Amino acid sequence: MEQKNNAGVAFKNDYKQKENHPDFKGNAMINGKQMDVAVWVKNDKNGKQYFSLSFSEPYVKQETPQYQAPSNDVHVLTDDDLPF
Repeated sequence: MEQKNNAGVAFKNDYKQKENHPDFKGNAMINGKQMDVAVWVKNDKNGKQYFSLSFSEPYVKQETPQYQAPSNDVHVLTDDDLPF
């Protein structure tokens, strides 16, 4: 699905566990740049409902570093390596 510039979508956040987690999450194309969007449903002091939005760079999952076997390089200690 092609996303139009300066438009976006947000879906109900089924993973919301805390009050500060967004009610809806999605993405938007803002001035040609892909952004993540978070939406909270709030009430003002008069009880009127409104949406609070936050835009951020898209989340990129960090890869878990893979185990590297120790190298076979052997360093032989000399008197110059000793601190005393």
